[in-house]
Amino acid sequence: MKAAVVYKKGEMPKYAQFVEPIVQNENQILLSVKAVAITNLDKGKASGQHYSSQNDNQNGFVVGSDGVGLLEDGTRVYARGISGTIAEKAIIDKNILVRLPEGITNAIAASLPNAVAGSAMALKFRANIQEGETVLINGATGFTGRIAIQIAKHYGAKKIIVTGRNEKILQNLLELGADEIVSLKQDDQTIVSQLKEIHTNTPIDIVLDYLWGHPAELILTALKGNGSFSSKVRYVTIGGMAGDTIQLSSGILRSVDLQLSGSGLGSWSKNEVKLLFSEILPEMFLLAAQNKLKVNIEEIKLSHIEEAWSREVLDGKRLVVII
Repeated sequence: MKAAVVYKKGEMPKYAQFVEPIVQNENQILLSVKAVAITNLDKGKASGQHYSSQNDNQNGFVVGSDGVGLLEDGTRVYARGISGTIAEKAIIDKNILVRLPEGITNAIAASLPNAVAGSAMALKFRANIQEGETVLINGATGFTGRIAIQIAKHYGAKKIIVTGRNEKILQNLLELGADEIVSLKQDDQTIVSQLKEIHTNTPIDIVLDYLWGHPAELILTALKGNGSFSSKVRYVTIGGMAGDTIQLSSGILRSVDLQLSGSGLGSWSKNEVKLLFSEILPEMFLLAAQNKLKVNIEEIKLSHIEEAWSREVLDGKRLVVII
C-alpha cells in the first residue's frame, strides 16, 4: 500500500510503498482510509518531540494518529488508528469509532476530532464550563482555537476573549463568536493592562491556553489579586507553542482562587475518552454537517505528503490528506 512513512525520527515522511497492516485480534478491523488531518500532534510524534512518541523502528513507521474511512461493509467512520493512518489501509479498534452523519465530507470530518479533543475536553472536564461564563482563549488564531471559540459558545459561554499575534485573523474571529481581542504583538505592559481591565469588568472564569510560555506569564500576572476576595479561575494548558516552561510567582497562586490543570493525552480518564467518542464527537460532526460549526481546511493528495508536511498553513487552516 502507499503510505507516508518516517524511517528516522526528525526526518520528513516519505511517500512510499509500505507493508499493509495485519489484524492481530478480534477487536481489530481494517479501515480503508479516505482522509487524514495533519496535526501538531502527528508532527510531534514523527519528530520524537511529543511525550507519546513511539520508539525508533528500523523498518520505518506510518505517520498519522486518526482518520476517516470505510469499513468493509461501506460504513463511513472516524476512528483512531492502532497503526499509522496516513496510508491506504489502517488498523482500528472496532469498539472505538464514530459513524459519520450524512452531509459532512470526509475532509471536514477528518479535520475536526483533534481540535474538538483539544477544546471540548478541556471545557467540559477540566474547566467544567457553565452557561454564562467568560472564557479567555490564549492563541486562538490557529485551527483548534477557532473551533474552541465555537464550542465555547455552543456550551453557553457568555463572553469570549481571544489572544494571538495575527491581527487580521484576530479580527476575523469576531465573526466566529469572539467578543474581544487582545493582540500579543503589543508590549507586555499594554497586554497585562488590557487583560486586567477585562478581568475587572467581566471576571474571567476559564482560560484555555494553547501557547503557554511568556504569554501565559502575562495572563497569570493580569489575574494576580490584591488581597481582596477573588472569583475562581480555571486555567487549562493544552499546548506549548510559545514555550514549554514558565516562571510562576507564588504571590499569584496565593492571591487568586486559581485552578491550574492540563488537558491532553494521558490526562483524560477512560470514562472521559469514552464520552468523547460516544457523545462529544457525534454532536460536533452533526453540527458541522448542519453547517453550524465552521472549519477552514486545505486538501492535499497523499502523493504530495513530502512537500506538504513542512508547509506553513496560514489563516487558521487545517491541512487534510486525501487518500
